[in-house]
Amino acid sequence: MLTQSSAEVVTATLPAVRAHGEAITRRFYQRMFAAHPELLDLFNRGNQASGSQQAALAAAVVAYAEHLIGAGATPWGPVLDRIAHKHASLGITPAQYTVVGRHLLAAVGEVLGEAVTPSVALAWDEVYWLLAVELVAREARLYAAAGLTEGEPVWRPWRVTARRQETPDVVSFTVTPDDSGEVPTFVPGQYTSVAVDLGGGRGRQIRQYSLAGRPGAAHWRIAVKRLRGIDGAPDGQVSTFLHEHVTVGTTLRLSPPFGEVNAVAGDGPLLLVSAGIGLTPAMAALEHLAVTAPQRPVVLVHADRAGAAHALRGDLPRLHAALPNLRTRLWYEDTSDVALPGVAVEVTGGRVDPESIPLSPDAHVHLCGPLPFMNIVRGGLLRRGVPVERIAYEVFGPGMLRG
Repeated sequence: MLTQSSAEVVTATLPAVRAHGEAITRRFYQRMFAAHPELLDLFNRGNQASGSQQAALAAAVVAYAEHLIGAGATPWGPVLDRIAHKHASLGITPAQYTVVGRHLLAAVGEVLGEAVTPSVALAWDEVYWLLAVELVAREARLYAAAGLTEGEPVWRPWRVTARRQETPDVVSFTVTPDDSGEVPTFVPGQYTSVAVDLGGGRGRQIRQYSLAGRPGAAHWRIAVKRLRGIDGAPDGQVSTFLHEHVTVGTTLRLSPPFGEVNAVAGDGPLLLVSAGIGLTPAMAALEHLAVTAPQRPVVLVHADRAGAAHALRGDLPRLHAALPNLRTRLWYEDTSDVALPGVAVEVTGGRVDPESIPLSPDAHVHLCGPLPFMNIVRGGLLRRGVPVERIAYEVFGPGMLRG
């Protein structure tokens, strides 16, 4: 909790910080990267260029301050768990919080100027360090659970043993540890970070990819969609590199599995809803249930542009054979290619209608896909009476679902 004096100062100054939040975070990143250019490797440069990372950080700091003074309704435990898992997958260290704190608070002073008196600086310093201490503690537990000692790098070499072109824009990679060690198991819904050296003086970049195969198998599987720039935006650096340069025999650096979302939570009916490449955790869930709970009732809802764009679609006949209570409902914008031999699936033209999703009253739900898609589906399910605590979702990137 904030001290009483700091709470009063934060309450009084929060409107100014909120109004100038993005200016503060822009200045923060400029300062920090100028002093520590090596930290550029930890941040998605596309999100930096678009400004979405700066906006997300500003919103998070303001929301946490509101939480501390009792002015916000955000339940912060799940939010902190989500941030901690993402940080752990990047190998964030406690020492880096000191660097961030120094430059963030300096940026507050530079943007707000004389309004930042010693008492104001002290109060916001307290806000930052309360947040940092909570995250450091959570991340320490995650590192320990992953079998990592303090300060040990998260990165491990994995060798690509298979590459499959799933669609024109999606490639799946099967990988095994290059050190012949054990393959860590994971919970369906978790992801691994992949670190690649882009070459040409572009440095290293890291992206998270959901694990799409079966937990407990002798290998991991990820599916990578090639991100193509729209309206003058650049193509995705990491996805382009993986598509163009990674073949069988290539060694990649991967983190242990992280992610607080369990796509197979509960033991009753399960509803898996995905769009585009967001299908990967749903596929891991089906692979897991085919071995561990093949009789569980499952509804798979997936949205895509067309059958030819639906990655991993070829795995569905095998999974339907292993899961007799699996029902698949597909929404394709283009229904000219809907054939799926050996599988009785329902295909509807257009975009997903949340009111038409088959729903058991006691179902647990997992969502993964573009943020607007998840907001629409989640809102529809809430209106249909699904309790918020039974809807799990994964967000990649700096956005968050509404409400």
